[in-house]
Amino acid sequence: MSANGFFDEGELVAVLTTQPLDRTLDYRAPEGGCFLGAFVEVPLGPRKVLGVVWGPGQGGFDLNKARSVIRVLEVAPMREEMRLFLGKVADYTLTPMPAMLRLATRAPGLGDPPSMRKIYRLGGSEPDRMTDARTRVLEVLREYGGLAFTLKELAEQAGVTSSVVKGLVKQGAVREEDSPRDLPYPHLDPDLPGKALTEDQATAVAKLQAGQRSGDYGTTLLKGVTGSGKTEVYLEAVAEALRLGRQALVLLPEIALTAEFLTRVEARFGARPAEWHSGATMTERRRVWRMVGQGDAQLVVGARSALFLPFRDLGLVVVDEEHDTSYKQEDGVHYSARDMAVLRSSICGGRVILASATPSLESWANAEAGKYDRLDLTSRFGEAVLPEMKPIDMRAEQMQPGTWISPSLRQAVQQRIEKGEQSLLFINRRGYAPVTLCRACGEQIACDHCDARMVEHRFLKRLMCHQCGETKPMPEACPSCGVEGKLAPVGPGIERLAEEAEATFPEAKIAMLSSDLFGSARALKAKIEEIAEGDADIVIGTQLVAKGHNFPKLTLVGVIDADLSLHGADLRAAERTFQLMRQVAGRAGRADKPGQALLQTFQPEHPVIRAILSGDEEGFWRTEAAGRQAAGVPPYGRMAGIVLSGPEVGPVFDIGNAMARNDAPLRDVGAQVFGPAPAPIARIRGRHRVRLLVKAPKGAPIQDAIARWIAPLKLKGDTRLTVDIDPQSFY
Repeated sequence: MSANGFFDEGELVAVLTTQPLDRTLDYRAPEGGCFLGAFVEVPLGPRKVLGVVWGPGQGGFDLNKARSVIRVLEVAPMREEMRLFLGKVADYTLTPMPAMLRLATRAPGLGDPPSMRKIYRLGGSEPDRMTDARTRVLEVLREYGGLAFTLKELAEQAGVTSSVVKGLVKQGAVREEDSPRDLPYPHLDPDLPGKALTEDQATAVAKLQAGQRSGDYGTTLLKGVTGSGKTEVYLEAVAEALRLGRQALVLLPEIALTAEFLTRVEARFGARPAEWHSGATMTERRRVWRMVGQGDAQLVVGARSALFLPFRDLGLVVVDEEHDTSYKQEDGVHYSARDMAVLRSSICGGRVILASATPSLESWANAEAGKYDRLDLTSRFGEAVLPEMKPIDMRAEQMQPGTWISPSLRQAVQQRIEKGEQSLLFINRRGYAPVTLCRACGEQIACDHCDARMVEHRFLKRLMCHQCGETKPMPEACPSCGVEGKLAPVGPGIERLAEEAEATFPEAKIAMLSSDLFGSARALKAKIEEIAEGDADIVIGTQLVAKGHNFPKLTLVGVIDADLSLHGADLRAAERTFQLMRQVAGRAGRADKPGQALLQTFQPEHPVIRAILSGDEEGFWRTEAAGRQAAGVPPYGRMAGIVLSGPEVGPVFDIGNAMARNDAPLRDVGAQVFGPAPAPIARIRGRHRVRLLVKAPKGAPIQDAIARWIAPLKLKGDTRLTVDIDPQSFY
């Protein structure tokens, strides 16, 4: 290999492939040679697979048997900092490198040569006659807001044959175009005028921009009350990154937030940024991946996996609503996008902004310790003021059986309806009822494949398991005893609450917001936009509504069960309740009308409820931090979750017991093992799950100890072991 990282034709190169192997493979560099980091296609047995040139070959075998790289892909090579980042994430999360490479190449058609292709968009004519199939095609095109599809993508998305699409092209209802495979994104102009800033916004912007100009890594916690204009502040930080010729990434926790945010970006910079999330077409995802690597996408707005895009010069990462649990990936590679954003920026000399009204205790503690800078926005933007927060003591309310809206809350909602204002009734449970009980035999209908109760979804007339997604029709008779007419819902879900609201407020227009009620992310976005424009008197929502949506006419928030997540084994139960309640309450009074938040609770004296109502956020964090510190748990200690799973519970427990007995590598670093014990949900998709929990002091090298601990294990058959460093959930 030459000094500039070039391998001449025939030199041995080590290639990391996306295949589940425990090492790199040696190949000869192709005709014309290749650079370190080049994306290549290589032979593996009879197949051709994707790989990256990771370094010089190791040799040590008959070189006459070395096969050649088939070809170098026409994409930007993987930069050294990206290879280093993937390696560090692999070491931290104990993930094999091929799995990391798969995460970094999640775009289709990377090996396709650049060429002209046919793409399909919505046309300007109506077909001479409509069929169900044609309707589905046109609905998909409208739903995706003008994004381009290939013929195969459009046909698959609409569930039709390609001939249906071709027929619509002939009718002019769909437009077929020749387009270069991947075009650069429109230029974003950082010098267009932004919104007028308040004094504390301007102060925060000045500090963030000064940090960027320094060229050094740094992380800032941007804490601002709901409605304080955090978005305007970090968009000005994005503008500074663009002025400096660097790229920026804004991570959002919820795809439904992207529509409004993209509109704000376009208003600020004069063009739309690149999008990376499950709602983008595969054609668009490939374009984003390629253009980011070439430097032809200045700003990406996306979900957590956007962190693994091949940025050429990443200067800023914004993690909006940084406390949100959706930033933790809990299948495949177990990683926290918030923490990995900090790692990636430290490698590439970029800046990180963690934005939240209710930060995670981890970020709060890092700011307290001086590891992160902290900027506070203390007042709401414009005329808006923080909502008044009051408890409704449910012990004093005269409730009718089977109802959940208290008389006090009912009266407050009615007053808003009469004023032409909106109310939000919040309950953090999807479906109609969390449990379906037989009043004849006492049986609760459970999932056939999981140790979880099935949730009734009345609008779908089905029962659904929220663990594995299994559904079945709502039975007439009890599956256990066979008696008809005795199945009864127990407890409220969003659908049952909507039913009660319709009966209580018959004249009101009611809208429901829950992720499982919409067939696509874009349909959900459209509903949110309708509500924001005033197309509902009462909004009934799950935690989806807590995530940054702006409803200008909403002046009342009623929390149906503020006690719901206060209890349980989760060490973050108090923190999450506090965050959720403060975030939901912040939806009220965001324009010029004052808002009110009413929390129905049976425990108004509970310390968390008192902290929510008083607004003493710093007092809450200090108390919570002291409790965690005393217990030696995160962020003042280390934890890792080990889940063993298999088709039979006995062998899985045997392995868990053997691991607990042979824990010397963990004891060497001062760590303790708890378990094995059945996981809280002990069976998912027919697999029995056994959990061990590792707890260690803050500075303990826990990854190395766990790697040595599990190395001797020989798992047989269909038994699986997963490691979750810094677990966020304990199911």
